Amino acid sequence: MKLHLLDRSSINNSSFTTKSEEYPYFLKIWHYHPELELVVILKSEGTCFIGDSIEKFGNDDIILIGKDLPHMWQNNEDYFKQDVKDGAKAIAIHFKQDYLGKAFFETPEMIHLMELFDRARLGIKFLNIDKNLITDIKHMLDLKGFDKTMAFLNILNKLAKHKNFKQLASQGFINSFKTTKSDTQDKVQAYIFKNFNKDINLEEAAKIAHMNTSAFSRFFKRVNRKTFSRYVTEIRIGYACKLLMENKFNIAAICYESGFNNISNFNRQFKLVMHCTPSEYVKNYKNELLTY
Repeated sequence: MKLHLLDRSSINNSSFTTKSEEYPYFLKIWHYHPELELVVILKSEGTCFIGDSIEKFGNDDIILIGKDLPHMWQNNEDYFKQDVKDGAKAIAIHFKQDYLGKAFFETPEMIHLMELFDRARLGIKFLNIDKNLITDIKHMLDLKGFDKTMAFLNILNKLAKHKNFKQLASQGFINSFKTTKSDTQDKVQAYIFKNFNKDINLEEAAKIAHMNTSAFSRFFKRVNRKTFSRYVTEIRIGYACKLLMENKFNIAAICYESGFNNISNFNRQFKLVMHCTPSEYVKNYKNELLTY
């Protein structure tokens, strides 16, 4: 499946774009763009591919997609019938992470929005959203200039403070490092991403952090909210998903390409992370992609 770079930049003398989209069905294009994308599904059902995640979507879903994160929207089969009356409707807002200036979101009052953008690197599906927020987003389409900018900031503020959400893509699928405020964490993550498909161990990572293994284990779990071994496993599984989607290698080759030493452990860890086996993942992916 070819990945397309799409131009979502604003051409209307605005720092971000808002668009109400209505089609017989969403275009089935695997694509990415440097802008973040906030999508509100007004009336549509189907499957969205975001990174290596395969997620059902429906009415009133709100999803925030990070910059350069590959994604695709695919409607259910009914939308492709000639006699369908109601098409797919959504609101899409595209904006650069620094759309109000590089320093704006680095101020103490806005740092929670920067953290929202950082979480969006993996894609975020917001759960149990108040319908009033969807109304606010609809209303923003009628605003201009300052009023529109303030309305959007208010929406981002509410989303940043919303605690019930689901991260979509896995760390292993993402090609960029997580932005952190710690040089130590940056160095450790650089080591992990460079060596995840080779021999990698806690002791070496602890040396890079200039800590003993016990202190490093506590530090890593506090910062990443999971153990070092679990984090590395998820990186490997995410990378394996990427290879499975590209369909260039068989499962046995992908096992070793991803840093696992044997098939049985690869299958076991894959199921723990993705809740299906590698072969089931491929089958589900192909079924969703080729059915319509």
